[in-house]
Amino acid sequence: MEVTKLEHACQIVSEADQRLVIDPGTFTTPVDVTGVVAVVVTHQHPDHVTAEQVHRILAANPGALVLGPAGVAGALAADGIQVDVVTDGDHRTVGPFDLTFHGTRHQLIHASVPVVDNTGVLVGGALFFPGDAYTVPGVPVDVLATPVGAPWLKIGELMDYLADVAPRRAYPVHEATLSEVGLAMHVARMREVVEPAGEVVVLRPGETLTI
Repeated sequence: MEVTKLEHACQIVSEADQRLVIDPGTFTTPVDVTGVVAVVVTHQHPDHVTAEQVHRILAANPGALVLGPAGVAGALAADGIQVDVVTDGDHRTVGPFDLTFHGTRHQLIHASVPVVDNTGVLVGGALFFPGDAYTVPGVPVDVLATPVGAPWLKIGELMDYLADVAPRRAYPVHEATLSEVGLAMHVARMREVVEPAGEVVVLRPGETLTI
């Protein structure tokens, strides 16, 4: 299994010639890929999903499923996109991908900002992406796709989160809000927690990690 990081939160997981797209949103260049069996959306914020991105993927991959929490289903319904609703504790098998879902709510941004549904996904029992939340899945995590820049994110809390999950490997995602200097600072803090027992890998858009 391989994961290819695209811009910001979007990732493509591949097993042989079949693919899983995670969180194709506004900060990601148009996702043009074939072999897609499912699109997983952690929550409805536009930096994680747009109807345009999902329609583009579905047009190139007829029969692909869209999975996400209830808030995603509601947000995409007006655009004619049907979502298989998942939440904490749910399990799906789509093509070669074994998916389990963890968490229910987005991390608090501010008291004035509504808290939306957010459900992270564990792929193949190995790769966990929490979306926009500090969700600890309660199972061993080999590889953690780690959000590093967001209005809700404080680096000290992220370091605590990494310590709680204790992944063998981690790579930064959700970085579009950071400058290159800011990203380097946050990656250095990630390394303080994950290494030397584990490894932090920095993937640029288009780069791939074998899991």
